[in-house]
Amino acid sequence: QVHLVESGGGSVQAGGSLRLSCAASGRAASSNTMGWFRQAPGKEREFVGAHSWSTGRYYYADSVKGRFTIARDNAGNMAHLQMNSLKPEDTAVYYCASTSIPSAVRAAQYIYWGQGTQVTVSS
Repeated sequence: QVHLVESGGGSVQAGGSLRLSCAASGRAASSNTMGWFRQAPGKEREFVGAHSWSTGRYYYADSVKGRFTIARDNAGNMAHLQMNSLKPEDTAVYYCASTSIPSAVRAAQYIYWGQGTQVTVSS
C-alpha cells in the first residue's frame, strides 16, 4: 500500500502562485510514478502532470505547460507541484496519485490517491 498526503492548497488571485506537496509512504512509494490530477465540479478528472521515477521523464498536460512544474525529491517519496501564473480555470480539487506504471497519464492507470486539496483562483 502507498499512502499519500497532500498539502499546500488555498485561494489565490489570478496570476499568483501555489506550491502543492505530496508525501508518499509505503512499499514502492519512492520508486513509483507520481502523478497530479485535478477535478472541477461537474467535470471529469483531468491529468495535470506526472513524473516517472523509473525513466526520469516528466509529462504535462498542454493546458499547464510552461506554468506548472513537478519536482521530485531525490529519495522519491516527496513530490511538489509548483503552479505559477494561475488562472481561474485552474480552480479544482488537486490530487496526487501513485502507480507502478512508468508512463501513466490516465487516471485509470493510478492505484493510490491522495485526499485532494482545493485550489481556488479568483479573478
